[in-house]
Amino acid sequence: MSILEKPILLLKTDSRDTEWVKTFGEIAPEIEMRIWPDVGDPTEINCALLWAPPAELFASLENLEVIFSIGAGVDSLLRCPGLPTGVPIVRMVEPQLTAGMVEYCLFNVLRFHRLIHLFERQQQAKHWEELTQRPAPDVTVGIMGLGKLGEALARQLKTLNYRLIGYRRSAVEIEGVEIFHGADQVKTFLGRAEILVLLMPATQETRHILNEETLAYLPTGAFVINAGRGDLIDEPALLSALDSGHLGGAALDVFEQEPLPEENPLWNHPKVLVTPHIGSITFPPTACRYIADAIRDHKATGQWPNLVKTEAGY
Repeated sequence: MSILEKPILLLKTDSRDTEWVKTFGEIAPEIEMRIWPDVGDPTEINCALLWAPPAELFASLENLEVIFSIGAGVDSLLRCPGLPTGVPIVRMVEPQLTAGMVEYCLFNVLRFHRLIHLFERQQQAKHWEELTQRPAPDVTVGIMGLGKLGEALARQLKTLNYRLIGYRRSAVEIEGVEIFHGADQVKTFLGRAEILVLLMPATQETRHILNEETLAYLPTGAFVINAGRGDLIDEPALLSALDSGHLGGAALDVFEQEPLPEENPLWNHPKVLVTPHIGSITFPPTACRYIADAIRDHKATGQWPNLVKTEAGY
């Protein structure tokens, strides 16, 4: 059965299956839901909402017309060995997901700028000392990755009067942001980023984009916030830069191995804030509306929004 006749959606997401089904029933009752692995006749399924699917999930979905990613990132999908070629993948681009990521990054920028990480240590030591504060216009925040999330973060930081610089693969104009692009401008960009926010996707080009060499480009005392993907940072090199005093601290929401192993030294490092990949969590009410609208629009126009460029990896 074609999606144009009736959408039959396979759900393989997270621990909130019941909430997803309930919300779809309220927002788009015309969409029939089937939860993996109870798929019924797999040839009837024409669309899927997925997160970290097992390879065998795709084995008999011969009539699959579209895949929706539950998250902004799609690397878990693209790495799946069973992923069928030629099936369009739609990224999750909806306001609440974007807002959550902006909130996470904004919180950590403010936390480092206002030295809250140091006051937290002083509280533990019962030590009372005023520390010199710098005004926001004197602090340079660098955003590495200026897609929809990066641009949304830049808009909020701009209202707080931070100096903003950004790095991306190609040149573009963004009001209030000085843009750097291409491999030959990485050193100059990082050399000015006192607080660096990583929002890049996981690709072959971005793997360990922060490594021993590039971490050394950052100003002494700089801070790193990674809300993009875990493999953007060479973790041993990051630990070395923290231990040497070159970096002032790091806030990490994503890691090369998740869950973060108990023996990983990042857990107990005094300069590191660890959060369990919660920078932004997809919110079923707005996400379901986004998917329902995309299906309805596709029936009218034949087009899907926010398609993943599989050859580029995002």
